[in-house]
Amino acid sequence: MDSQTPSSTPILELRDLTVDFGGVRAVNSFNMAVAPGELVGLIGPNGAGKTTVFNLITNAYHATSGQILMEGKNLRGLSPDRLCHRGISRTFQNIRLFPFMTAYENVELSIHSAPQYSLFEAFVRLPRARRKQQESRARAHQLLETVGLEKFAHARAGSLPYGLQRRLEIARAMAASPRILLLDEPAAGMNEDECKDLVNLIRQIHESQGYTIIMIEHHMAVVMDLCRRSRIYVMQLGANLATGGPEQIQNDPQVIKAYLGERKNVH
Repeated sequence: MDSQTPSSTPILELRDLTVDFGGVRAVNSFNMAVAPGELVGLIGPNGAGKTTVFNLITNAYHATSGQILMEGKNLRGLSPDRLCHRGISRTFQNIRLFPFMTAYENVELSIHSAPQYSLFEAFVRLPRARRKQQESRARAHQLLETVGLEKFAHARAGSLPYGLQRRLEIARAMAASPRILLLDEPAAGMNEDECKDLVNLIRQIHESQGYTIIMIEHHMAVVMDLCRRSRIYVMQLGANLATGGPEQIQNDPQVIKAYLGERKNVH
């Protein structure tokens, strides 16, 4: 299958992205181009290199070669906090909340990841600092409402059911006001009903907030549903295997062999 590229100028582009760990090539000349506001899926067998690509984009790992471009500007070598300020935020395959803090505190802490006022302004409580603090509180509650967690605002994050913790992670990623949102297996560990609710939530967030979203997911029904009007990238052994819409991916012989087994249709 020929690789497809978005019609507009990509907000994020990976060119021949490669990383070696010792003698193992985990990502091998991987290419991806994502248009502003697009929702793109990234799938592949276990060990294909999907999460490694996210770690390379966020510079948790350093690429051996290749380019990571945001609107044509190189991101390689930037620290995670500078990437956050550029507008890239992510969730993790393994939930990374502060379990003894409340849901509200988890979200508000992420809002403050980008300085909004100086230490001096905060110390003497100048009007600008007070105003920004009020805005942060309001935004934290609004984000919790967006993901359906407003009534759990004062509950400890670690006490929330697993599915709600997943929602809280998404709210926390949104708190940094990203332009690009990387979702690493948001439906991991969820049952069928929870997956359906998550699909509706991600679609609502995408449509209302206008984020560019790249999503790694093993639940085929989730990724096929969310990407039905967009594209899915398939990885195998760290490299591009196929790119296309859900129907193309489900019927591509290479994908069926490498990832979907004998199932040609996913409902």
